[in-house]
Amino acid sequence: MAVDITIARPELLQVADAVAREKMIERDEVLEAMEQAIQKAGRAKYGHEKDIRAVIDRRTGEVKLSRWSEVVEAEPVENEATQIPLRIAQKIKPGIQVGEFIVDPLPPIDFGRIAAQTAKQVIVQRVREVERSKQFNEYKDRVGEVVNGVVKRTEYGNLMVDLGRAEALLRRDETIPREAFRNGDRVRAYIYDVREEPRGPQVFLSRTHPGFLAKLFAQEVPEIYDGIIEIKAVARDPGSRAKMAVVSRDSSIDPVGACVGMRGSRVQAVVAELQGEKIDIIPWSPENATFVVNALAPAEVTKVVLDEDTRRVEVVVPDDQLSLAIGRRGQNVRLASQLTRWDIDILTEAEESERRQEEFRKRTGLFVEALDVDDVIAGLLVTEGFGTIEELVDAADEELAEVEGFDEDVAAELKRRAQAFLDRRDQELDEKRRALGVEDAVGEAGGFSPAMMVTLGEKGIKTLDDLGDLAADELIEILGTEAVDEETANAIIMAAREHWFAAENDAGEKAGSESGEEKTDDQQS
Repeated sequence: MAVDITIARPELLQVADAVAREKMIERDEVLEAMEQAIQKAGRAKYGHEKDIRAVIDRRTGEVKLSRWSEVVEAEPVENEATQIPLRIAQKIKPGIQVGEFIVDPLPPIDFGRIAAQTAKQVIVQRVREVERSKQFNEYKDRVGEVVNGVVKRTEYGNLMVDLGRAEALLRRDETIPREAFRNGDRVRAYIYDVREEPRGPQVFLSRTHPGFLAKLFAQEVPEIYDGIIEIKAVARDPGSRAKMAVVSRDSSIDPVGACVGMRGSRVQAVVAELQGEKIDIIPWSPENATFVVNALAPAEVTKVVLDEDTRRVEVVVPDDQLSLAIGRRGQNVRLASQLTRWDIDILTEAEESERRQEEFRKRTGLFVEALDVDDVIAGLLVTEGFGTIEELVDAADEELAEVEGFDEDVAAELKRRAQAFLDRRDQELDEKRRALGVEDAVGEAGGFSPAMMVTLGEKGIKTLDDLGDLAADELIEILGTEAVDEETANAIIMAAREHWFAAENDAGEKAGSESGEEKTDDQQS
């Protein structure tokens, strides 16, 4: 049974109004979807290649269907279905110009069953696209918010959550371990991402994200919401334990006490939401050493040694505090490391003392062997902070003479012996380098020490070409980060490649010269 689209003209507006209210989108967007559906049906009847357009009167609901033909200068036209020559167009409509359109009204369409179904699909699809676009625009600026929703269904362990005006995805790995949700359960979660997916915009939720814990505290602690207390960092082992660093902008307010609340009321509200996750609230400090000590609480720390370059920190704790500092399965030190963004190595006082003694013995043995002195003199040098023979050679005579039991003659003799040791070592290394076949030019290009030259030779880097073929990270891996950094490595490799460019230039100049000679010979002939 066919249906004339013009019969239900007022009903089109009523349907558009109903859909707009239900989907909470603009009425014009629904009417545009209807127009597209009618256009598609018109093209199916009159020809898909033709430019068929439909317009629904926004006041009366009347549908106007027409064919549009663009006026072009060229004759014959490129596309007879959508274009008309200017000569013919001016006969139909005098005064019309190139680029304008001839509009031919078409009779209303009788929608058959298949055509009506197609039109319905176009309208539904268009309305769905508008609805998804509206959802994306609404939620794209809400990343970082905590929202409440109802579990709608479960797909392969992932939860589809109805947020009221949109549907969101809570993946299984973003839920707290051992918690289970059923259809109809209310769930609170954190929006950590909103992005376009092949099937449309998608809102992604999480209950394990560090930001979720921070937002929950902002809801429970007015001082955080007002900006008096700031959460500087959060580290979580979801469902088990978390650490949160806070600082107060008002010296009269204790940030830790404010977050804990009277008898722990505030922190307990967050703990209950996170399925009993234990939360350590610690004071943040701009001093890295102090912050690391605070982060390792409740363990006590006796000594901290920072390495700014590698962002590693060595922490010494009492022997009976080791297990507390590390935590069960390394949890405490791992969370502290995540919180501070420093790699933390933990030693007991006994281990640190033993290692210090081992280093003392090693350095003392080095001086005894290299300088041919007894343990007492070698021990004095180590105690004064000398760790290598090179440091001894570079030290001022006055500095050495001030060591207890030394005088100027002893200082001068020690430096002479140290220099002689280095000369012998460098000579041995140079002989080894030559035996490995490493060219002198490699050392000149990189300014390498004899020891570095031997290392390169052992790795098969023996010529400038070998050195030039390396990437910066390969050279750093061979020599170590203490020997060269990325900038220096790149400079060395470019220096090694200079002879390549020089050879190319010479070849180019030679080719140009030969070409010039050939032209001269041709002219003479």
